[in-house]
Amino acid sequence: MQPRMPNPAMVLDAMQSVGDVYKATYSGGVPKTTLDLVHLRTSQINGCSACVDAGSRNARKSGETDERLSAVAAWRDTPYFTDEERAALALAEATTRMADRSDPVPDDIWNEAARHFDEKGLAAVVLTIAVTNMFNRLNATTKQIPQDWGS
Repeated sequence: MQPRMPNPAMVLDAMQSVGDVYKATYSGGVPKTTLDLVHLRTSQINGCSACVDAGSRNARKSGETDERLSAVAAWRDTPYFTDEERAALALAEATTRMADRSDPVPDDIWNEAARHFDEKGLAAVVLTIAVTNMFNRLNATTKQIPQDWGS
């Protein structure tokens, strides 16, 4: 397998800036493991193999179990996730699948997330979803292959 081209953020020397935005998400007070789950679920929805691979690796480094990682795609039907994680995963799914409904992020999903996260926490989750969606689109479009990104 070969990518179509290098990651566009690397071509335009924007990785540091994008990385800084991603790092900012960790200042919102949300557990890293929750943000890792959000990244992984978003990447699964978008079919970004490079991000699913990197997300799984990073989550394992953060102490996430294979049992939970294997169940992320079916989080609603498994007992492995906290209410806070479920709220973040629901928000990730709605935000990533915006074109699937007339009200992209319904109030019930937002309100459940807001019940578990303060404004900084919500900002961290939403920014994680947005940056992950950006990377998914860059990587899927250019057919980046899974690899150890040094993270």
